[in-house]
Amino acid sequence: MVRIYSEDNFKLLGSLVEERKSIYMLYDRNAETWAKEVVDALPEGKLKASKPLDAGEDLKNLAYIEEIASWLLDNEAGRDAFVLAVGGGTVTDIAGFASSIFKRGVEFAYIPTTLLAQVDAAIGGKTGVNFGGYKNMLGTFCQPQFTYICPKVLSTLPEREFLSGSAELLKTFLISDAAMYDRAVACLSNGMNVTDPELKEMIGAAASVKAGVVERDFTEKGERKHLNLGHTFGHAIEWYEHKQKREGADILPLTHGAAVTVGMVMAANLGERLGISPAGLETRLAKDFEACHLPVSTEIPREIMLEAVRQDKKAAGGKISFVLLEEIGKPVVRALSPEEL
Repeated sequence: MVRIYSEDNFKLLGSLVEERKSIYMLYDRNAETWAKEVVDALPEGKLKASKPLDAGEDLKNLAYIEEIASWLLDNEAGRDAFVLAVGGGTVTDIAGFASSIFKRGVEFAYIPTTLLAQVDAAIGGKTGVNFGGYKNMLGTFCQPQFTYICPKVLSTLPEREFLSGSAELLKTFLISDAAMYDRAVACLSNGMNVTDPELKEMIGAAASVKAGVVERDFTEKGERKHLNLGHTFGHAIEWYEHKQKREGADILPLTHGAAVTVGMVMAANLGERLGISPAGLETRLAKDFEACHLPVSTEIPREIMLEAVRQDKKAAGGKISFVLLEEIGKPVVRALSPEEL
């Protein structure tokens, strides 16, 4: 069962963990202010240890998982340990993966502090780390006990990270609800305003959409694949840019959400060329995303893009799964060979 709580403060948190004997908190250093509020909301004596994480995509690796496991061991965490992750998608991915394998699995919960995590990364039970230069190549399906969404934490979020989350919010409505997509574009085109009641409503609606999809298809056998709209191309962009940075290039890689918006425009182009998507969809999405201050194109050479796409973890039998739109709100999955791209 997907449990999501949306509250304006952390008062409810205490009752959600009152039966837990030993709580271990992992938190993003950038969210330390909110981590302190979480600690204040916990029942006295429940928190056994806390560990700050220097969150970032480069830390999603097995070495960091080993570091967390060693910390849990050093602090005498048993099978009854309860891990509370406070931070963005990187923190929830790392904390969830470590929890799912520590002593063959201990329970955990998320308190997402970024927009991307609130509408996507912290919902659904996917955990993982990067491997061999490829995103989320190692991971598990393991559901958190709950995800606790508190919109006020977005007040300290950098605009760059807010925009990354905006992309995933738009994606959620692109695959589910044309009217909500139009509302989201209108709201987000006004810029970053985390006190906007309209934004709070959309966060809740997007979280509910994803939770519903996950409830119906937890291990991604069918409908859940729709959530990957834009991600096949997007992950390829992330792979290439982080590779370039590791090799010494002076670049600031796109955020995950920004890479996904470019990926969604590319998917719209592919859908139009295959006769699946309506004519003009690529132009419309590009216009909408630009209005929301998001990127819509990449200069990565096509041959390099195809090389990365072939390594996508969803590839099987020489074909790669792409989510395309028959129209806004009506996604379809197509398995395509590299030659068809």
